[in-house]
Amino acid sequence: MHIILVDDHPLFREALRSTIRLGLPHARIEEAESIEAAKTVLAERPGIDVIVLDLSMKGVSGFDGMMSLRIRFPRIPILVCSGLEEGRIVREALRLGAAGFVPKSATRATYMEALDSIMRGSIYVPDLPDTLEAEASETADASARIAALTPAQMNVLSMIKRGKLNKQIAFELGIGDSMVKAHVSEIMRKLGVRNRTQVALCASALDFDRVGM
Repeated sequence: MHIILVDDHPLFREALRSTIRLGLPHARIEEAESIEAAKTVLAERPGIDVIVLDLSMKGVSGFDGMMSLRIRFPRIPILVCSGLEEGRIVREALRLGAAGFVPKSATRATYMEALDSIMRGSIYVPDLPDTLEAEASETADASARIAALTPAQMNVLSMIKRGKLNKQIAFELGIGDSMVKAHVSEIMRKLGVRNRTQVALCASALDFDRVGM
């Protein structure tokens, strides 16, 4: 197994590396202290199997870091490892395409279980109270719709979330207005919404402070 740990705290990266090494002594482990550094490592080492990502890093807003990696490397599963353990954060991370979620305080056995589940192609969901499990099951369909977006569509969705107009999106992506409109139309179809305003409301879930509001 080839893993990259993406976290801006070197002491935690060291601790997590040791935890994984004990359970998977033959694993290759890379490290990155930022999203941009992770992109560089992932581009240079195309054989990486799993991204282990902390959501809360300096310079990263909400789920933007995770979404940025999903857009750039859509085939590599992301295991979120975070100190943000609220049920609403767990649900949204999974809804937006994370392959699993593990609290930073989890045991080594839990990390191993999560990595094994992800490598088998499954989604790892931590134990949740019954009420949260019920809510999580209600978002399963929404999760499938988000996952159905192509990398280009997710990129457009992220820019809509930042308040960009179609012309601004076209300029920044280097594509025509008609292509942006086509992407927006397809995003609306896949998300099951009827207008751009509803798309923006869906996109607002990329911010922690709007999750569950």
